[in-house]
Amino acid sequence: MPIAQVIELIYKIFGPYGMKVPQLIPSRIRLLSCSRSFNCSKAKDRLGYAPIVPLEEGLKRTLESYPHLRVENQPKREGPSKASICLGSGKVADTLLWKDKKQTLITLLVLVAIYYNFIASQSTIVTAASKLLLVVSIFLFIHGNLPEKVFGYTIEKIPISYFILSEERSHQAALSVASSWNAAVNVLKSLCKGNDWSLFLKVVISLLILSFLGAIPFQTLFIIGLPVAFAAFYLYEKNEQAIDSMFLEALSLVCKMKSDITKKVAGSKKKD
Repeated sequence: MPIAQVIELIYKIFGPYGMKVPQLIPSRIRLLSCSRSFNCSKAKDRLGYAPIVPLEEGLKRTLESYPHLRVENQPKREGPSKASICLGSGKVADTLLWKDKKQTLITLLVLVAIYYNFIASQSTIVTAASKLLLVVSIFLFIHGNLPEKVFGYTIEKIPISYFILSEERSHQAALSVASSWNAAVNVLKSLCKGNDWSLFLKVVISLLILSFLGAIPFQTLFIIGLPVAFAAFYLYEKNEQAIDSMFLEALSLVCKMKSDITKKVAGSKKKD
């Protein structure tokens, strides 16, 4: 009830700006929390009324009359989700969205090992890099000397081509770097002209977020950021439609508030 009263108070403030009537209000809680029973004895005595369908049968028929509301009959999403598209629909998407559970668990184990060996120990960059190279060297040496089969299990050897950067990949990497540089230059050009206020606000907000993240220790960022990334993308994929609808409602509310404020300011100027 206190939560409903707070929601009702928020509606009284933002209702004139287009906020929809909330479902959780004190009157509805009072209505739903009361036990209600209806007596039909007067109808039986005066009208000779008799229920055509018993209560249990009526409940059964009511449930059967709404097959379109069942989970299995809900329209299913076709194609990749927005979270998968945002992550590139590759190995990163499969890992963060738990599509390949084996790959996700291996990634988590590797990240935990990196954290305890390189981040929690507060090593310098040179020390951490040397430790990493040492571990990789030992692993490759042992892996190269292993026989083809161990206890009946086939050991897949890492091919040399895995470590070679092909001409096509190097060309793509160069193109991506060049396109990123050109995009940054175009942003600077637009800022120098001073006409695009929305771009200016985006850049300012992005830099403020970056400065805020830069003030957080890397150890704390590693502990908080990775679990949030794994949980956020997974939850967004599972509840994509609900989250999108909430975002659109909030965006429409902000736009309506902005237009109302603009109209009020314009009206006050005309009166002056």
